[in-house]
Amino acid sequence: MRRAGAARREVLPDPKYGSRLVAKFVNIMMIRGKKSTAERIMYDALAAIEDRAKQDALKMFKTAIDNVKPAVEVKARRRAERSMAEKLSAELLDAANNRGTAVKKREDTHKMAEANKAFAHYRW
Repeated sequence: MRRAGAARREVLPDPKYGSRLVAKFVNIMMIRGKKSTAERIMYDALAAIEDRAKQDALKMFKTAIDNVKPAVEVKARRRAERSMAEKLSAELLDAANNRGTAVKKREDTHKMAEANKAFAHYRW
């Protein structure tokens, strides 16, 4: 007899912005279970976005995530800036403006899918 599957847990909204999207992003960004460090990096990055862009940081973040969907992976760790918060804010600003490595990765993936779709009718 099989046991019941694990119940899906609901992601609670983050304490500062009340957004489930920010909380989910923090959970994905977290390394070795250090959630407080990941939250501090995320909040510092959102504050830097607000300083640079002079717009609402949460709107810019949502725009950036929408621009890199469906594979939401922000390639901030490889950037040249000093702190992780600076790297993340620069990457999110690039993604919100439809440029940067994450957007390029999405476009390359879509090009590969289109190229493979062209040969889908062949039976190898």
